[in-house]
Amino acid sequence: MLKDSRRFPCQEQPCPNRCRPAALRACAAGLYHAEAACELLIATSWPHRADFRDRFIHAGISISDGATAMASIDRAAAVTALVGGQLPCSGAERRPLRLAASRGNGIPVDLRDALASLDDANLGPVTTAVRHAAGRRPGT
Repeated sequence: MLKDSRRFPCQEQPCPNRCRPAALRACAAGLYHAEAACELLIATSWPHRADFRDRFIHAGISISDGATAMASIDRAAAVTALVGGQLPCSGAERRPLRLAASRGNGIPVDLRDALASLDDANLGPVTTAVRHAAGRRPGT
């Protein structure tokens, strides 16, 4: 079973890098807050960093059809590592991770810090994530 997903139990298996965004989306599908957190992190460098991917992304195959690649991000553990200094990053990398953890897991975030210093690269994805979590999927 995936560590961060109780909705989609699956058999843990390696998931090649090329399937990760689709696998992450498959695991989050149907819950606005989870979809928003997933899309926000996909838009960042986090899923591509080996120190993040190898520790906090858990992949598997859906047990419902035996074929769908699924992956979840253990955002709570990632934030714990971030706060503990075990996941070095810039402020521009830290803010979207904290916001995604807040959206996806309800982990409190200081909005003054998280929003006031967003760079142009992250402002669009964060805005889209807020709208998505409110039920307005991208393109609607």
